[in-house]
Amino acid sequence: MHVIILGITAAYESSDVKGIIGAILDSSSRIGQEHAVAINLALEDFHQKNNLSFTLHVRNSQGDPLLAAIAARDLIDNQKVQVIIGPQTWAETSLVAEVCTQKSIPLLSLADATPQWSIKKWPFLLQCSPNQIMQMKAIAEIVKSWKLYNITMIYEDGDSSSTEVLSQLSGALTEVGTKLTNVIAIPPLVSSSLSKQLEMLREGQCKVLIVHLSFPLALHLFETAKRMNLMGGSNVWITTSTFTSLVHSLNASTISNMQGIIGVKSYIPQLRPQYANFYHRFRKKFCSENFEAFNYEPGIFASQAYDAAWIVVHAMSETNQKGGQLLLDKILLSNVTGLSGKIEFTDNILAPAHTFRIINVIGRSYREIGFWSNGLGFSKSLDQNASRSSSVGDLGKVVNPTCSIRLRIGVPSISVFKQYVNVIPDHSKNITSFKFNGFAIDLFEEAIKELPYHLEYEYVAFNGTTYDELVEKVYRKEYDAVVGDVAILSTRYEYVSFTQPYTDSGVVMIVPVKSKTGNRAWLFMKPFTKLMWVLILVIIVYNGFVIWLIERNHCPELKGPILHQTTAMLWLAFCSLFSLNGDRLHSNLSRVAMVVWLFVALIITQTYTASLASMLTVEQFEPTVDSIQQLKSSNAMVGYDRGSYLKRYLQDVLGINAENIKRLDSQERYADALRNKEIAAAFLDIPQAKIFLAQHCKGFVQAGPTYKIGGYGFVFPRGSPLLHSVNQALLNISENGTLRNLENNMLASEECKDIVDPHAETTSLSPASFTVLFILTGGTSTTALLIYIFSVNYLCPGQKTIWSLMMAVIKSWRSQKRLFSRRVHDVAESPLYSSNTSNLPALA
Repeated sequence: MHVIILGITAAYESSDVKGIIGAILDSSSRIGQEHAVAINLALEDFHQKNNLSFTLHVRNSQGDPLLAAIAARDLIDNQKVQVIIGPQTWAETSLVAEVCTQKSIPLLSLADATPQWSIKKWPFLLQCSPNQIMQMKAIAEIVKSWKLYNITMIYEDGDSSSTEVLSQLSGALTEVGTKLTNVIAIPPLVSSSLSKQLEMLREGQCKVLIVHLSFPLALHLFETAKRMNLMGGSNVWITTSTFTSLVHSLNASTISNMQGIIGVKSYIPQLRPQYANFYHRFRKKFCSENFEAFNYEPGIFASQAYDAAWIVVHAMSETNQKGGQLLLDKILLSNVTGLSGKIEFTDNILAPAHTFRIINVIGRSYREIGFWSNGLGFSKSLDQNASRSSSVGDLGKVVNPTCSIRLRIGVPSISVFKQYVNVIPDHSKNITSFKFNGFAIDLFEEAIKELPYHLEYEYVAFNGTTYDELVEKVYRKEYDAVVGDVAILSTRYEYVSFTQPYTDSGVVMIVPVKSKTGNRAWLFMKPFTKLMWVLILVIIVYNGFVIWLIERNHCPELKGPILHQTTAMLWLAFCSLFSLNGDRLHSNLSRVAMVVWLFVALIITQTYTASLASMLTVEQFEPTVDSIQQLKSSNAMVGYDRGSYLKRYLQDVLGINAENIKRLDSQERYADALRNKEIAAAFLDIPQAKIFLAQHCKGFVQAGPTYKIGGYGFVFPRGSPLLHSVNQALLNISENGTLRNLENNMLASEECKDIVDPHAETTSLSPASFTVLFILTGGTSTTALLIYIFSVNYLCPGQKTIWSLMMAVIKSWRSQKRLFSRRVHDVAESPLYSSNTSNLPALA
């Protein structure tokens, strides 16, 4: 077997050379040196096992993509290689893949990641480093353990593979309920701009910094960060396997720059016999062929190169065909076990590893604190009986952010409506402190509970004069946020960001009420509907008729001309509305009918009285002002909130003269100014109007339209990583009813129990409301009438039936010559009009 490594030729006796393999490596890097040794060991192992030899041609790219492309063309055209292994960076791989695809030569890339689009563009490209998606999930689970929100990724600029990893990390963080808030792209060449880029890391607190850089660039990053005092404290540094897999090669002076970092690297099952043999041979060979004299432990890069060479020679040994496509298919379909386990490709990319080691750099070296396995979580070992956890903190003592600096939350003490936010000085201690309460404070603290991470904060009282000054403090980074009754305005959006509104949006006009002067002549008819009035009249007449019919034989005054009898009957019916006159009635039947009717009449009259009184109360008020035009035409004064944006809105949008706008500084001043006619109207945000009308429900009303502006929101700096999470928390609070309950609790103590809506429509009562009563009185009277008719026809046969009586009445009426006679009949006083009760026997 002829092996050409870095220009050195070594010959091995062999009866057969099965194929020619090319390799493009960077001999100046530790990774390239490991790749070279590992590929040679794979060829040696396969030769000893199968007695098959291969020719290996290695070219040094020196990390230059152009040299890598030239080397690829030389290997294909001059050395007639059938497959190429390497290179180790994506910049080199992209150029070599173009050459290999043109020549139909399979390329097994050792780059850290391969973009999805490249597989379609270069079908002969295979990625022999595992898919990074599982590693990104492991990092996301570590981040989730600390419940932090400020997550930054530092990656190498100009590398498409890093962009792929960035996308995978973003998706993994989203799955655990957080998100990537910032990215910093570092140029591949060391430059003076690194310090300026890292200076951005000083902003904010409790940051998680995920580093995905090449080994030399990562070393320079940590050296610079150490010099800038960015290591440790409230910052957590997490490195991907690109760097972590080579931490073992660092000396004590270098590793001192990265104290406390958490590293993730792929797990290699070192107990397998194949790996144990490789491990000892690798150390021996690497020590003899390399210049460095420290740790020679093989990392994941060596095992990846070994597995790539192993699957190539295995595929070439099983086919005699020379075509590149056939060899590519054979590689993809091979069922081979390498150092790291079974080698499988999915869409030309090596299947992802599912287990990773977690390390922590401490002191002069590092320690392995445990493992993370997909679907199982964290554990200190991979034993089947090992305890599992969802938090990396359960693996033992690991670095944790101190979060010694907390978010400064500005709270306005100038709020007029203290129910929303109230800043109370507390003099119980030697120094003046403040207590903060109110609806906005309660809502913010409920939102913090909904966040998927831990957030440290402290309230700071703002004693300025305007809310614009308060918002400006966030822009100048004096405050990290503002919690209070701050209106959302487009002019403020130029400097800060707002959460979604947590109150109704809009401004309304509040005015006093006055008595109405309209036509009220027929108001007394409104308590009942027309049908109700007709039914009452019918019942009155019907009951009067029944009483008259039953009592007429005992009362001579009920006899006589028809007009006289009719008026007597009506008088008898209406009189029963106010008194029973039971001692003047001779029949028990008429008494029963009268009692029931009197009961029904009492209920109807009381209902009428209450309904009429309610209508008189409700309808006696109306707004003193009902439009902006009326205010402007009368040149009236209006009031607005102290420190509010409303003055500009009243002038610029509603067109009210600046001289007619007055600032008020308390809730009581609003009410007093309106009552004393100091102002004709007050303009308030809807949240403030709710509180004001709850306190003053009778003397003031909302008038005119609602102007859709404003709404209260929490303030954050532009681009704040907190904004998305707080908005989501506010949505959760709104959907689960917490927001509604907080607002109801706030208004409950201010609620006016006898509040009357002056614009509410009054409803007249219909017969449906008295159906049972009408049936009761009508049924009772009808029953009495039927009993009377029965008794007359059967118990008193000497008398005429009721029908004969009625016909006689009609006949008598017709025979009257003086129908409207005013003659007073000469009759004795009847017991109906006398205080003495007649001794005539009662009927039935």
